Amino acid sequence: MTELHTIHVIDDEPVIHDVLGQLLTSEGYEVTSSSTGEEALEKHAAGAWDVILLDLLMPGLDGIEVLKGIKKIDPLAVIIIITAYASVESAISAMKLGAYDYIQKPFKHEELLLTIQRAIEHKSLRDENIRLKDELTRKFGFDNIIGRSLPMSRVFDLIKATAPTRSTILIQGESGTGKELVARAIHQNSDRKNFAFVVVNSGSLPPDLLESHLFGHVRGAFTGAVSEKRGLFEAADRGSIFFDEISTLSLETQAKLLRVMQDKEFMRLGGTRTLKVDARIIAATNIGLEEMIERKAFRQDLFYRLNVIKIELPPLRVRLEDIPSLVHHFIDFFSRENSKEIEGVSEDVMEILENHDWPGNVRELENVIERAVVLTKSKLITRGALPPALVGGRAGTVDAGTRSGLGQTFKEQTRALQKKVIIEALRRAKGVQKNAAQSLGLKPTTLNEILKRLRIGPDGTE
Repeated sequence: MTELHTIHVIDDEPVIHDVLGQLLTSEGYEVTSSSTGEEALEKHAAGAWDVILLDLLMPGLDGIEVLKGIKKIDPLAVIIIITAYASVESAISAMKLGAYDYIQKPFKHEELLLTIQRAIEHKSLRDENIRLKDELTRKFGFDNIIGRSLPMSRVFDLIKATAPTRSTILIQGESGTGKELVARAIHQNSDRKNFAFVVVNSGSLPPDLLESHLFGHVRGAFTGAVSEKRGLFEAADRGSIFFDEISTLSLETQAKLLRVMQDKEFMRLGGTRTLKVDARIIAATNIGLEEMIERKAFRQDLFYRLNVIKIELPPLRVRLEDIPSLVHHFIDFFSRENSKEIEGVSEDVMEILENHDWPGNVRELENVIERAVVLTKSKLITRGALPPALVGGRAGTVDAGTRSGLGQTFKEQTRALQKKVIIEALRRAKGVQKNAAQSLGLKPTTLNEILKRLRIGPDGTE
């Protein structure tokens, strides 16, 4: 079904109402008319139109005043000025105040219809752009990085502190922990959010081809370079460029990246012209770059450039208390995606999920919940919707009914081990929390939070 577009004609001449009403209605538009500026503003206070045709010369409130009033009510209103030849300068002034275009009287019907069509296309593209930006904000905002555990609290604090800055970010974490999600959240909550977020899949291309993608090339730079090509750095100008698994870059490419970071400039492959670039670099790795430096596989000077702010994403197995929140988040998301109304999981399913080791981290949990949502026909996910390996106790799973020799689940054993380590540290520090925190490599405030969560007294008593 074709969308019915609406047009508001604001003109003091009845003949214009009649002519435009008949013309636009015959073209499938829904037309509303106003004879005075006061009437038009009253109508705009109660509704909105796709396009407004506004005459500049009217008694009472003139077109400029009406334009200002409409823009105050709806800053995104699309307004086409109707003006006589002698008032073209006023029409240009109206465009500076936010009018989309103007058309002179006497106008041809074809000219008016074409201008209206362009205005509607402009509005549609603008609205779609706004919708996509809102969707990006929702999808990659802080609210979509789920977790209330202590390790995730530290991650949230770092993201919120660093997102508005221009600093380079290094995100470290196992596969599936959500490194790209964090990178996008940083970009989306910075002053660069209206510009590009460019992802470089560092390990998916050979070095020569990767450099062509990064820096672009000139015609004839290599066999097959039949035309000039912009690179990813140019595309990311004033935005952010995200190097996923930066550890896979060759040493030669690392050297060229270092020069871009130092000088904020580069040359296209085969070119001689220096190009300036302002792109925030966010890098991610699932292995320790320090160890690669020792093996001479990663440049130490590049590491120092990248490691301005390091965000370490904890694996899911050390923040099992976040699983219920993650489960409900994914259920809500995939229920909407699949037009289902699933309310949650059964108690035994939640116990299975909380006792799994999650070698694939959050991505593995997301896949499990997506599968369960698709297979579930009731409002509650039960064991039958889980992968057999998960229910059967393989792939790092501790089944809901399986217990260690001490009669504890994996989660209970982990908690008991944490308690034992902390109580021993407090004993050695003779109850001085600051010294105990230092011996554990923790901040005193962090240790205090853990003590509360594990219900350990300040002196180490349970």
